[in-house]
Amino acid sequence: MKRQIVKLAALGSIAAGLIFAQAQTQPQAGQTQNQTAPKAQAMHKGNRRMAGHRRMMEALNLTADQKATAKSLFEQARETAKPARAELRQNRAAMAVAVKANDKAQIDRLSAERGKLMAKISAGRGEAMAKFYQALTPAQRAKADQMQARFQARMRQLREHRGVRTNG
Repeated sequence: MKRQIVKLAALGSIAAGLIFAQAQTQPQAGQTQNQTAPKAQAMHKGNRRMAGHRRMMEALNLTADQKATAKSLFEQARETAKPARAELRQNRAAMAVAVKANDKAQIDRLSAERGKLMAKISAGRGEAMAKFYQALTPAQRAKADQMQARFQARMRQLREHRGVRTNG
């Protein structure tokens, strides 16, 4: 059971690291800080995921119909995940209480519940991305695959830099 808790904690740490890593962008050659400020402000406001989606849509050169479809898919996924995110907030609050009380049984139960909630949210995002991917042209899919490979390579480098073991 301790091993599962450690795995869940490690997974949470990696997920948090991924979120923060996405927010850390460097200006491209020739750009000044003022040119990158709107992106940084959007990310600062908690819209990191949406900023990432916007960059992806720009890079894929989507048509107006594809943009509308993507917006609809991602908004629907976000709305579907709202109840699970609310439960997740309650879970975190309950976990803080259980930790302070050193209630190991409650910590185990809340950890398992957190995993189920995270899986539910992740599945919704994955389903939205799958539908979005199907709406792309073959050339856009190839570009999306390249972007994903570059992102995974950056994450692998980040984990190696931080000393986290990788399986792949």
